[in-house]
Amino acid sequence: MRGVCRDMASVMIPLIALLLLIPPVPSDPTQSCPLSCLCYDSSNLVECRGQDLIGVPHRLPHSTWMLDLRQNNLSRLDSGSFQALWSLRILLLSDNRIETISPRSFRSLGFLERLDLSDNLLALLPLDFSSGLGSLRELRVPSNRLTSLSYESLRQLESLEKLDLSRNFLGYVEQGAFRGLSRLRHLHLQSNLLDGVRGGYFFMLQNLELLDLSDNNVSGIEVESFTSLHSLRLLVLSGNQLSHLKFKTFLNLQTPSTHIQVSGNPWVCDCDLQRVFGKITSVRHLHIADYANLTCAGPPQLAGAALASVDNQLCVAETATVLVITITVLVTVIAAIVMAERNRKKGQEKNWNETDGPFETQEK
Repeated sequence: MRGVCRDMASVMIPLIALLLLIPPVPSDPTQSCPLSCLCYDSSNLVECRGQDLIGVPHRLPHSTWMLDLRQNNLSRLDSGSFQALWSLRILLLSDNRIETISPRSFRSLGFLERLDLSDNLLALLPLDFSSGLGSLRELRVPSNRLTSLSYESLRQLESLEKLDLSRNFLGYVEQGAFRGLSRLRHLHLQSNLLDGVRGGYFFMLQNLELLDLSDNNVSGIEVESFTSLHSLRLLVLSGNQLSHLKFKTFLNLQTPSTHIQVSGNPWVCDCDLQRVFGKITSVRHLHIADYANLTCAGPPQLAGAALASVDNQLCVAETATVLVITITVLVTVIAAIVMAERNRKKGQEKNWNETDGPFETQEK
């Protein structure tokens, strides 16, 4: 037994000595955590919030699932900013100073599901903005400086379900800008500068459930604007410049049930408006959710009055006016007939007198 132990020792001692001479293999530097960030291995979360960063940190762990870069001083995103972050699902970039997004900045983020760019300084989304974002489900870009929106910027977002473009300066939206977003359910466009709703704005959005257009400058809505919205549950048009509506615009909403909000508009309260709202409320699947809050901006004698308190009088006044006009016309017609009859009788009497004259002369 002792001989066996001596033999094993004679083998192990040189082996251990050999291992001690071999230098240790360094860890993968790409898996280290940047000094300005906190890395949580258990959740694959990298938090770099509020560190006054002017650029995206390098050598982020490849396994990063969520990257929090909020409240920094980032001014631009470069094409290599998020290189090799193939596992990234959530990217938070709000409250920075981002003005520029370089071409294909997100091209390696094929599994990204949520992107938050709110409260930055973006004046436009580049034409290839959506390149590589085929898995994105939620995109938030509120409180930026966007003035226009094109189809090319969004066309590859085929998985998108929620899009928030509120509190920008959007005055122009390309016809069909959202047509590639077939899975979109929520679209927030409130607090922009849109002056109208065109027929091709929301083409192909069959799954859209919420459309918020409140607090814009919308003064007109084309009749075909909402035709494609077969799943719409809530349409918000409050706080715009609408004075009249066309019933057919809402009749084209072929949905199971849609609630519509239209308060805070300068309504001209007349019989036409009362008839439109009356027809809308008679359609089973359409509901004016805030009808009690509608107020009249005109005519002057009704300014400030609640539409609900005067709606029964609007068409009554018009009916009375029509009735007065009808009676006046009828009286005029009757008077004309009576005068014509009198003139006819006078004419007959005159003719008889002229006819009787020669016979009387002959008898004499």
